Amino acid sequence: MYECPNCGGNLRFDIPTQSLFCDYCHTQLNPYSYQKDHDAVETSTYDVNIFTCPQCGGEILSTENAATGFCSFCGASTILDSRIAREKRPDYIVPFQITKEDCKKAYGKMMRHAIFAPKELKDPRNVDNFRGIYMPYWVYNITHEGTVQLPAEKSHREGNYIVTDHYNLLCQTDAYYKGLSYDASSSFSDVISENIAPFDVRGMKSFTPSILCGFYADTADVDSDIYLEDAKAIANEQTYSKVKKIPAFQEFNFIYPETEHYMSYALNTECKEAASAMLPVWFLSYRNKDRVAYATVNGQTGKVAADIPVDSRKFLLGSFLLAIPVFLLLNLFFTIRPASTLILSAALALFASIIYFVELSEIHSQETYENDRGYQSKQGNVKKEAKVKVNLKPHKSMKSKFENIIPYLFLGVFAIQVLMGIFSSGGFSFSKIVMLIVIGGGVLTSLFGFSQFSETTTRGKIPGFLGALISIAAAGMITFLHPVSDLYYYGGAIVSFAGIIFTLLSILKEYNMLTMRKLPQFNRQGGDDRA
Repeated sequence: MYECPNCGGNLRFDIPTQSLFCDYCHTQLNPYSYQKDHDAVETSTYDVNIFTCPQCGGEILSTENAATGFCSFCGASTILDSRIAREKRPDYIVPFQITKEDCKKAYGKMMRHAIFAPKELKDPRNVDNFRGIYMPYWVYNITHEGTVQLPAEKSHREGNYIVTDHYNLLCQTDAYYKGLSYDASSSFSDVISENIAPFDVRGMKSFTPSILCGFYADTADVDSDIYLEDAKAIANEQTYSKVKKIPAFQEFNFIYPETEHYMSYALNTECKEAASAMLPVWFLSYRNKDRVAYATVNGQTGKVAADIPVDSRKFLLGSFLLAIPVFLLLNLFFTIRPASTLILSAALALFASIIYFVELSEIHSQETYENDRGYQSKQGNVKKEAKVKVNLKPHKSMKSKFENIIPYLFLGVFAIQVLMGIFSSGGFSFSKIVMLIVIGGGVLTSLFGFSQFSETTTRGKIPGFLGALISIAAAGMITFLHPVSDLYYYGGAIVSFAGIIFTLLSILKEYNMLTMRKLPQFNRQGGDDRA
């Protein structure tokens, strides 16, 4: 805790004035001129309190002595346990530029367009729980200096021959990329970090613990080498594109092998500095049962990124209201026959099943942290462990046996329908050809879908795309039987659309699962902020 030298009250970093401020006597101090005696002596470390959330086990650092309220990482209302520790001092810090009120306004502006979002996300009491957290980043400074030699060629025709001349193009480069930043916390999702990027590193200052007053901070636990090649790749791409645009080089075709290793060698790529920095992020959590959604605001630029679940009741009501004018419009300009209704329902069912599979794939990627380099590097064999976990065979029960039979059952039904289409009377009409195409798509999605479904955390539940497959099966059967009465067609269409609705509701559930992460999303961090 930093005490006011005049009254002994708590000092906090005031964003509008960019100074230390005492709420009791209104004293303002320069954060670089006022330091604790102990912190001033120790240049490589500084004293902090580590607060631990008893519900999610998360940890977060602070210079304050008290932490009560809402845990930013799990949304729980709790009193956070505390202990004293010494942490390695970062090199730089970007102070908060966006106040909490500005943060709430930016978030509210975005949420005005989220008409199907749960009301809790727009509740002023929940929005007031935004927490200011300094997140750790690695900041790389990459240079390209010296002579660059790149192979190129130029071709021309001589009679019946194409003659190709080979060249070595030389140029001098003096490029400097400062501030390529990547989050250095395995608990901070790379996806969230990228969504609120970039930060303007021109606002970086030398680190002093006093700027943390009134906020929380996380510590770096990802090695700087993890993102070094990524930073070099971005710099290489930019410099190489500039070199290719040199007027004297326009007539040549570059035959440069564009591998990262060779590009770094040819462009004389060098990392001058990999510095640790604390960058500001406003953080909000919304918890629903065992999952949590996050909203983050760049504390310097005000850029907002949020996981926005969908309220099922709002969505269904909105869809119903939208369906009325669509139905009236279609009824005015189109006359849909019974057979066409079946084909349309089958096509919609196939489309719905494809969307469902895409959602499953994204959920699997998120749940196993496939795109989170920091988390993967920290866990080491996390991918292997995740695969072992989801591939564990369930107990031999009637339900598991039934799930194993389902793909082959539908495959058999589709095969029968294909044979019916081939040997049915009347030959291949346009409707039957279209239905065969849809059935073929249903076969492929069925085989792929059950495999994808078994790899997600939703295993054990009724697959949402079963409704779509039943719709395709029912529509195909009636199309090939070709009954005389239209009642069969309309009855089949009703069954088909009921299956589609079931799949669409399942898609909605999977979407909400995708926007809300597992608890704890941050396996190590947690905290609260009163700023």
